[in-house]
Amino acid sequence: MSTSPRLGIIGGSGLYQLSAFSQAESHEIETPYGAPSSPISVGTVGTTPVAFVSRHGIGHHHSPTDVPYRANIYALKSLGVTHLVSISAVGSLSEAMAPGTFVVPDQIIDRTVNRDRTFFDGGVVAHVSMADPFCAALSSHVAACAETTSVSTRLGGTYVCIEGPQFSTRAESKMFRSWGGSVIGMTAMPEARLAREAGLCYACLAMVTDWDVWHETEEAVSVAAVVETLNAMTSAVQTLVIALAEAQLPSCTSACTSSLEHAIVTDPARIPEQTAERLLPIAGRRIDDR
Repeated sequence: MSTSPRLGIIGGSGLYQLSAFSQAESHEIETPYGAPSSPISVGTVGTTPVAFVSRHGIGHHHSPTDVPYRANIYALKSLGVTHLVSISAVGSLSEAMAPGTFVVPDQIIDRTVNRDRTFFDGGVVAHVSMADPFCAALSSHVAACAETTSVSTRLGGTYVCIEGPQFSTRAESKMFRSWGGSVIGMTAMPEARLAREAGLCYACLAMVTDWDVWHETEEAVSVAAVVETLNAMTSAVQTLVIALAEAQLPSCTSACTSSLEHAIVTDPARIPEQTAERLLPIAGRRIDDR
């Protein structure tokens, strides 16, 4: 591609390729964190260059815990992505968010326990703000584009991210509801954390596939039920991607791109050379100006 992609898409369960692509090229990228989940496809949707990675890999072989989140974000940032939309399957924790609904959340409760969650290790420490984990401007943009599909869309809500790969117990599901959770999934974290460290505008399009297990009048969540709903929503997602590509990407209003401005607390003189070199695509001049 002659033009670097500014829009990146991470496809979750059920979305392993973009049918809207034309002139797509497959990029095998090796990062300091290993290979991404899948080769990065870079192509055009209309006239817009877009980068796409399948979160769980071709054939869905990465569990939520084993997804190479750092490699995915690093590779997309290296290719020039500035705006990243994560598409994920979730369960509903709210009567207002029925299966078959799109939700664009604005908050996260992180319940993951066994994942690499930062780029800043190996002799360097950075503390970025996660008060608002999603880019407000990009989230509004995604919701507006989603409204052009035939799927009901809700802007706002709290995504509860659990470790998985098992679904919740009924007691956990009810507890998450009492905390104010709107939807429940397994992949928003550490993805959102890493996107913030990388200075990317990040938004999530959550596809509600089931009622989790709190709903007394519905059957407990099962893979079969999830897949059935996902398949029904896939064509709408493909339409949404076209709408995202055709619309002008919004300017950031959430300071995503300046997240590292005062976040690195390590004395520059004490940052190991190898660590500084690894972080250049992520931190840029903040590491280079040593």
